[in-house]
Amino acid sequence: MTVWTRERLRHAAAFFKQGRNPAAAVYDSIGPDFFLALDDGWLNLGLWHGDGTDADEAPVAVRRLVETLAVELPRGGAVLDVGNGLGAQDPLIAERAEPSRLVALNVTRSQLVAGRAWLEEAGALAVNGDATRMPLWDDSFDGVISVEAAFHFASRRRFLAEAFRVLRPGGVLSMSDIATNRMPRGPVEGAAALAQLRVWGLRASAAASVDQIAALARAAGFDEVHARRVGDRTIGPALRFVRRRLETTHAPLTMRVAARTFVSATELLWRNGLVDYVILRAEKPT
Repeated sequence: MTVWTRERLRHAAAFFKQGRNPAAAVYDSIGPDFFLALDDGWLNLGLWHGDGTDADEAPVAVRRLVETLAVELPRGGAVLDVGNGLGAQDPLIAERAEPSRLVALNVTRSQLVAGRAWLEEAGALAVNGDATRMPLWDDSFDGVISVEAAFHFASRRRFLAEAFRVLRPGGVLSMSDIATNRMPRGPVEGAAALAQLRVWGLRASAAASVDQIAALARAAGFDEVHARRVGDRTIGPALRFVRRRLETTHAPLTMRVAARTFVSATELLWRNGLVDYVILRAEKPT
């Protein structure tokens, strides 16, 4: 039976006290055994074939999402993975992009430590740093990949400016992100949105539509910006999978109740059209 580990207690505490960097406080508490993850060590929502009822699709979906982004990177170039989670995605990025150099940047040092084996497998250099103030040289990468992380950053605009700065001319940005189609209306939607902000340590300023995210990329200097909505292949199936997982998990009752509350709030936002999921590719002009 799953018990209240130190990491889970820290995650619960992070809900109430998140400090100056809320997202880092929350993710600092999530380890490789996070019971709602679609596969061990994988924290993204996946790019699904099907509606989320096939449990065997979950570990495939999380890898398919990363593959979809990684194949857009220049093969054989220097690659930066921004917000690399627990590092499980980095061996797959290395396999698909065959980078001459792979750097994994993460503001949460504990995740870099927990993912050390995956980073070693990928031959990746771990850097503990902020995506909005990258401790990296100008024009030093051919590709930047960011999987489902930008909505956590203190400023999506500053992240895009930093990605543009560290890319060489002709370099490619390939990223996925969670978009906000509109602001909440009424107390029910407002409460659901507030729950998401607290659970994941988000800032209200992170809300941006797909078109606004694409516009921010262009304002940062990128061209050939292509953004596509894939919420029906990410958010929808992942929610259905997690709902079924909650029916069979042996996690402590209080954790299950909290998780069901969180899932219900997310389902309401998705069903009412407040949130969506975007895959974006952009290039730094030559």
